[in-house]
Amino acid sequence: MATKHEQILAYIGSLPVGTKISVRAVAREQHVSEGTAYRAIKEAETTGLVSTIERVGTIRIEQKPLNNIDSLTFRGLLSLTDAKILGGSAGLAKHLDKFVIGAMTPDEMLRYITKNSLVIVGNREDAQMLALQNGAAVLITGGFATTDRVIRLANEMELPVMQTTHDTFTVATMINRALSDQAIKQDILTIAAIYTPLADGVQTGRPDQTVADFTKLRAGRSDFALPIVTPAGRLVGMVGKKQVTGKKPSTALERVMIKDSITVRPYLGVTAVGHMMQGNGLSVLPVVDDSWQLLGIVTRGSVYSALAELGTNSQGTTIADSVATAVTPAPSESAQSAAYTLVTTPMMMNKLGTLSFGVMNEIVNYAVTHFLNAQGRRNVLIEQLSLHAFRPIQLETTIHIAVKTLELNSHTAVFEVALSADGMLAALALTTCQLLERTTR
Repeated sequence: MATKHEQILAYIGSLPVGTKISVRAVAREQHVSEGTAYRAIKEAETTGLVSTIERVGTIRIEQKPLNNIDSLTFRGLLSLTDAKILGGSAGLAKHLDKFVIGAMTPDEMLRYITKNSLVIVGNREDAQMLALQNGAAVLITGGFATTDRVIRLANEMELPVMQTTHDTFTVATMINRALSDQAIKQDILTIAAIYTPLADGVQTGRPDQTVADFTKLRAGRSDFALPIVTPAGRLVGMVGKKQVTGKKPSTALERVMIKDSITVRPYLGVTAVGHMMQGNGLSVLPVVDDSWQLLGIVTRGSVYSALAELGTNSQGTTIADSVATAVTPAPSESAQSAAYTLVTTPMMMNKLGTLSFGVMNEIVNYAVTHFLNAQGRRNVLIEQLSLHAFRPIQLETTIHIAVKTLELNSHTAVFEVALSADGMLAALALTTCQLLERTTR
């Protein structure tokens, strides 16, 4: 029987998209305490069932699918750690959920071992047997072998027992890096997560339909665009308001449609598609697979909504995240400028012991983006960056960053960014940004 918590989650999942949700209403409807209702709503927010919007409240939203990123398997772990398989090779295709270092007594280890986890251990037969009996794979470090009894159990349970010559710390670092990279990939939002599929009522047209049919389907919407498909569902063109203006109602859509229309694939990043839509003035783009079968459409509104949410549920730490954490705002002289400070850390250095050129670029990127964000420009894309470095910046040096606005309009911004260290100008950058803003018509 489902618990109260699971029942509340199921209830929230059954509500129509757009329904407003409150702790009190859920508690009253499900006959639970407000504390139980609150915990369930917070979990629903974490899993993407609901979203809290300022001055609106908590509403039911459409749950976005995860990006189709391959997770780490035990087979991938073999090559990652230069290991060889000793037994249980039938389970190499299973996915690795987490890893545990077996540096404790078996009784203490038991509570940390879960199904499809990995136990990293040395030449301890008792720990190896315990892991296999509880559904976990085993990675033996230090190049140690194992017993025939462990190998037989691994084959029976179809759980890999692997051997590597690396030490435990090195192996744990390798796996942690791989899992972190996987989490970062999950953070990259793709069109697959936001497009509207054909099954959700996307309107399409046929080449033999007319301008009059298009006008009827459009129903006065200024941003309406109609994908034109064959009876087999293959995209052959797009028709918008511009294509039918001034044409006779009896004109076939095949004669006015854009035959080489811009299309996107589900695996493309949302930021790149937003740049494409802004640069070409498009409100709707068709989403197709590699054989040009129409899968659905993506709108400018859904792209910009997704861009506004980027980074709110980040699972991994990138170099950009590290730079963002290190930069601190400082008082500026005017509203058209901004100032920041940063103390360089070992991770920012190159092999010569000076600030990496790539990190310097990221500092400029962050300063400009933060300045525009503070002015309400949420979706910023660096289009061009020219950086001139005059002198090296050493470790544990305080950098003073000055951002000066050269041009700022509704779609473009140009800045000069100066980086100073020890009272001297160390680098100067000129950057141009594209502002991907939602437009109203």
